[in-house]
Amino acid sequence: MALLCYHNQVLWLVNMMLAGEKQHYALTLLKHLFNHLPAKLMVGLLYNIGCQLKCSCCKWGLLTNDNLTHLKFAISVFHVYGHQWPCQIVYHPCKCVSFGLLDGEGCKHLWNSLKFLILILGASGVHNIVYFLHQVMLTAE
Repeated sequence: MALLCYHNQVLWLVNMMLAGEKQHYALTLLKHLFNHLPAKLMVGLLYNIGCQLKCSCCKWGLLTNDNLTHLKFAISVFHVYGHQWPCQIVYHPCKCVSFGLLDGEGCKHLWNSLKFLILILGASGVHNIVYFLHQVMLTAE
């Protein structure tokens, strides 16, 4: 899973060890992000299951209240239409303040550019994977 900035540049990557979109990966990235940001900065989060993540955070206290007040949730444009009607209005990035015309598909573009690595790194060890990803990121710059 990746955390990208407004300009679709990779900030952090998390190695997903379990199948499916588990919320703890997104929470780990968010907590790491908030550790590196000023306390009063507002953060917009475009995530495929942003509405579910927000409900989980509010219900179970997965993020601090200070972090939640500085976090605006939205759903990526192409995923918002698969949700029920209220989510289409509340979490649509074009209808939320401060998202502008972002579509939230930067991660899909990133994975599309890295998909050739799946077969190469499928049987590699952790150290080889980290080294190879580091080399790919250096050549991409």
